[in-house]
Amino acid sequence: MLAGFAASAGLGIGGTLLLGRLRKWDAEKEASQIIERAEMQAQARHKDAEIEAKELAMAEKSKIEEQMNSVRQQLHERERQLDKQEDVLQSRASQLEKQEKMVESNQRRLAEQLEDAGRRQSELDDLLDVERQTLHQLSGLSAEEATKQLLERLDTELANEQGARIMRAEKALAEKCDAKAKELLITSVQRFAAAHTAEATTSTVDIPSDEMKGRIIGREGRNIRSFEKETGVDVIIDDTPGVVIVSSFDPVRREVARIALGKLIADGRIHPTRIEELVKETEVEVEGEIKRFGEEAAQEVGVHGLHDKVIHLLGRLRYRTSYSQNVLRHSIEVAFVTGLLAEEMGYDGDLARRAGLLHDIGKAADHDAEGGHPKIGADLLKRYGENEVVVHAALGHHDDIRPDMPYTVMCAAADACSASRPGARRETLDRYIKRMQELEAIATGFQGVHQAFAIQAGREVRVIANTKQTTDESAAKICRDIAQAFEKQLTYPGEIRVTMIRESRFTGTAK
Repeated sequence: MLAGFAASAGLGIGGTLLLGRLRKWDAEKEASQIIERAEMQAQARHKDAEIEAKELAMAEKSKIEEQMNSVRQQLHERERQLDKQEDVLQSRASQLEKQEKMVESNQRRLAEQLEDAGRRQSELDDLLDVERQTLHQLSGLSAEEATKQLLERLDTELANEQGARIMRAEKALAEKCDAKAKELLITSVQRFAAAHTAEATTSTVDIPSDEMKGRIIGREGRNIRSFEKETGVDVIIDDTPGVVIVSSFDPVRREVARIALGKLIADGRIHPTRIEELVKETEVEVEGEIKRFGEEAAQEVGVHGLHDKVIHLLGRLRYRTSYSQNVLRHSIEVAFVTGLLAEEMGYDGDLARRAGLLHDIGKAADHDAEGGHPKIGADLLKRYGENEVVVHAALGHHDDIRPDMPYTVMCAAADACSASRPGARRETLDRYIKRMQELEAIATGFQGVHQAFAIQAGREVRVIANTKQTTDESAAKICRDIAQAFEKQLTYPGEIRVTMIRESRFTGTAK
């Protein structure tokens, strides 16, 4: 047993030693492998470092070469510029040499001319002395007398020249004043341009059926006679369907009759008593409207303190027309334009607007009094305590008297501008259409014109040229010829613009 135990112990010790040697051998082998891998990694990194170093060196070398090339190019460019500058300097030097030679030549020539001029001056002085002595001998005048005559002649010539200069200055001043006056008028009219409505001497009243015509006439015409007696108008009942015409030269009476007849038709009770009641009721309403129109006009213009009668007359102008122009709107426009003119020239704008608003006040009473509306208006304004300036403007705005006051002149100018500007006095439809047709007919009568259209109420004509028969140059000539034809054949306010249109169109279709 001891021997077995010793043998097993010996085997265990031997195994342990053998195991330790195996582990040591494995450790040494692993260490050698690690060392080999480390050496291989070190060699690889060394190679990578060498490659990176070479690449950096190559990059630095390429940058340095690029910089060197850039420097060489700059140097070459600098050399070329220096060569050019040297050439320019050489050319300038040669030019300076030429100019110096020319200057020297000119100086020599100038010196010769100065010597010649001095010689001639001395000869001229000698000749003048001889001529002076000869003149003294021939004329028998002394030097003082000759000087006196010469000065008198110069005074006469200067006086004539002064007169001519004064005339030129006066002409220029008149032209400037005329231009300034036109500018003031144009500015004033442009800043205020009211609409004007055209009215005729007749009014129409619609009726629901032709049976109503018989009821308006009445038995043996008593209704229509009573209506005409109460209103003072003429009632025209003819074959026109659905319409009764009220005619009168007095616009206020015509308006009363129109409203009253409309009320009678709506009420249906048409007999003399009812006619009398409605006419009186309508007269009261219209009188209220007249007062309201007068007050609104005065308020719009900014005129205050008017007499009640003057306000009533002013409102009546709402129903009065002159050459198809509403007189109240015309008076308001004249008031604004007169006020603008006065303010532009340093006068009282409020007084000017008052004169402009009331200048045609006589037209509200010219059916009831004799004489022209300027005199009637002046008498009415004087009666109701208006300013002397306003009375004078009403009396003299048509040059019936000498315009001694500037407000009268401004009012007359504003009245002329308001009455004559395009659009103030509206044309009838037939006349308007006829004028448009005349414009288009004249334009289309020229050879090479394809179509013509009158637009903007006849203030412009658009002409379309035939591209096959015209060129740009011939189209321009046709346009000028059309404008000249309008000037020769037509009479119109303002101006007419002619626009010639010529174009070529090409159309293609892709399928």
